[in-house]
This record gives sequence, C-alpha cells and structure tokens, in this order.
Amino acid sequence: MDDKKFMKLKEIQILFHNELDALFGKEEVDNFFFILIESYYGIKRFQLAMDTSLGLENNEAILSALKLLKQEKPIQYILGHTEFYGLPFKANKHVLIPRPETEELISWIIENTDVNEKLKILDIGTGSGCIAVSLAKNLPKCEIVALDISANAIKVAEGNAQLNNVEITFVKSDILNVSDISNELINKQFDIIVSNPPYVREREKEHMKPNVLDNEPHIALFVKDNNPLQFYEAIVNFAENNLTSKGLLYFEINEYLGDKMIFLLQRNDFQEIELKQDIFKKDRMIKGIKS
Repeated sequence: MDDKKFMKLKEIQILFHNELDALFGKEEVDNFFFILIESYYGIKRFQLAMDTSLGLENNEAILSALKLLKQEKPIQYILGHTEFYGLPFKANKHVLIPRPETEELISWIIENTDVNEKLKILDIGTGSGCIAVSLAKNLPKCEIVALDISANAIKVAEGNAQLNNVEITFVKSDILNVSDISNELINKQFDIIVSNPPYVREREKEHMKPNVLDNEPHIALFVKDNNPLQFYEAIVNFAENNLTSKGLLYFEINEYLGDKMIFLLQRNDFQEIELKQDIFKKDRMIKGIKS
C-alpha cells in the first residue's frame, strides 16, 4: 500500500476499489469510502464530486480503515458508531450491529402505541440498547426497562442512552435462569415486552458472511439446532406472570420459524397473533396479546 504523505482522495478511492471490490462489490466499497472520509475528515461526497483535486495530508486513518476492511471487520466497529432509527449509537465487539429489520419492529410497536400513554416496556436482550433507546426517544412518556446477560453490552447500552438523552433502567439478568432474574423484574408488571433474542441456528452459520461470524458476539446470535426457541419459550413463560392483561408481546424472529412461533404463542393462550414480514418478504416479526 502506498503511504505517501499526500494522496488525492480520488487516488484513495481507486485504491479502495482495487483492494475491496472482490469482497464487497463496487457500490458497497463506494459507501465505505464516503462514510469514512466524512467521519474522519468531515468531507462530504458532493465536495469530492465538485473538486477532484481534494487530498489528505494525513492519510493514516483511512488507510488503517482500509486494512481492517480487507480483514472483513464491520465498518461500524471500525468507526465505533452507527446510525439506527435516525439516532446515533456507539458500537463495538460486545454488541450486535443494529439491523434494518429491527427498525421495522420498532416502527410496528410505535404504530400500535398511543404516544400519550404512560406504559411500562421491557426490552429483553437489549445489546446495544437500540430497541430500548429508540422506543424511549419516540414514546417519551413510557417507562423503559432493558435487560441483558452481558455486563459489557449493558455498558454500551448505557452509553447509548446517555448519548440520546433518554432514561432507561438497565438490569443484568439471564432470562434463561429464573433464579438469576432480578427481583425488581419478577415483581413488576409490563404493558409491552419486546425482544430480539438469539435466533440463528448453528446450522445456518455456513450461510453467513465472515464479517458477521468473525466479529459479532456469538452469544447474541446463535442457538442450538435442537432447541431454537429456547429464548422465546423463556420469555413467553416470563410474560405469563409479568405481562399485564391485554399486554403486548413483540418478537423479532428467525424467518424459517414463523409457524413454530405462532404455535408457541397459541399454546400459551396469546390472542390476536400476527406474523409480519419485513421489506424483504421474510417472516421476521410476531405479535401477540396476553389473554
């Protein structure tokens, strides 16, 4: 790689394509390049289009990012931040990178919630806090509690709540272990419980890209092939005692397990069950009302 002190941005852009196109494709590489020059140097895409002679006196940061991209490290982890539901979020190796389908889940919840209601909402498996923070920002009268098993994830989520100026109660607990669930949750009733728990079966790893497999926390992604609904079953059991009558239960789900999720909710007497597809026509969300 050429480490000349001064390089034109167009030269660096060509270098990005030479090094990365085979991995990501031309359009995605352009996205990476423009995100990085704006984040690191405050240079926007239109500025480069207007002045092709723009260059960098210090190209160390962007060339370092290029090296990490070649190793298929997610750009969100390289930058240490991302955007989700129009809000800024910190991101690192301790949390999953928030995804567009989860934005659809949040929109569904908000569409079904009166913004003036003072509801109690629990987010189980909060990770970066993207669901809890987005709901707190858009439903400011609601009381939000967020749970995660990972102390490192909670630290990131707390930072994201502060970054977005919202109040959320964070609780470290393991939803799979009843004896580990905090007393403040066991004795509390919620109007809405939402979760995007681990749901990728181990056998689906072979279809996943290295940038996910080699970087994002497996504890937040994968479940055993022989027990893919273990988190959903635990959360439904928790909801039986901690969701108010007519309370709403929302899940993001594995696209291949929609029928099993419907049966799980029916078996536990949830009513008005609705399976919803994402923009890619995949069964991705489900909602039920406690009877």
